[in-house]
Amino acid sequence: MIDFLNSIDIKLFYFINRTIANRVFDFLMPVITDLNKNILVQFLVLIFLLLVLIRGNSKIRIAVFILILGVAVSDQLSSSIIKYIFLKPRPCHILSNVRLLVSCGSGYSFPSSHAVNNFASAIILSFFFPRAFWWLFGYAFIIAFSRVYVGVHFPSDVIGGGALGIIIGTAIMALYLQVTEVWHKYFKKSKKIRSNG
Repeated sequence: MIDFLNSIDIKLFYFINRTIANRVFDFLMPVITDLNKNILVQFLVLIFLLLVLIRGNSKIRIAVFILILGVAVSDQLSSSIIKYIFLKPRPCHILSNVRLLVSCGSGYSFPSSHAVNNFASAIILSFFFPRAFWWLFGYAFIIAFSRVYVGVHFPSDVIGGGALGIIIGTAIMALYLQVTEVWHKYFKKSKKIRSNG
């Protein structure tokens, strides 16, 4: 069964990486897959975070804080723990005829940390901004797809990473709701005691 699933994974990898290859994707996917490494993008994110701290309302500040916490948790869990449990090599390390459009990287393949982080982020941000749900998950899907297209992950890596990201994001938001519920109960109780005193 494992061999059968592995063969499907490899066939699907070659389909995305080679069969549907085209000039437009060859240009776009390397840019999209490494947006987090782009200096201009990093600068714009930093400016955005500063503006949120200075001028943002409490909802946006909380959303950004939870997002940063969520990405920190998801990235460390996927990159520093789960990858070292599975020790799965990247396709660009073990397969022939891989169209490698970015650096292969020295790390392990499962799960894709890009997929984990972006799907966790999509869950967290869509909680605060539900109207952006499809945009957020569409972006996460494109990032996940790009990791296979450029040759650095198997489809199972991004599917597993996406599922893990959704679980992490949901767990973080469930914890957030629990904490805020306890906080509001405590705040109301202390306010009632002060008003009666």
